[in-house]
Amino acid sequence: MSMHAVLVQPLLTEKITGLREKTNTVGFIVHPEANRVQIKQAVEALLKVKVEKVNVLNVRGKVKRLGRFSGKRSDWKKAFVTLKEGEKLEMYESA
Repeated sequence: MSMHAVLVQPLLTEKITGLREKTNTVGFIVHPEANRVQIKQAVEALLKVKVEKVNVLNVRGKVKRLGRFSGKRSDWKKAFVTLKEGEKLEMYESA
């Protein structure tokens, strides 16, 4: 799996914004088959920062209904990446 395929998109939520301010942690939606080592390597290579640790969480898709029809949202994987002391990501600072 290529480095670009591991990181799908950054997560910008209120909870992650609070984590970024307190513990220097950022969030990403990642490829469902990516592991911690691949996520760490991708963040360090693509975003040019040093990573302290990576926590990974599998999120189950919700079952949604519209009238009598039901469907299911896709399952996805979320990664919380803690950056080393003094490291910053510019894409979060401008938001």
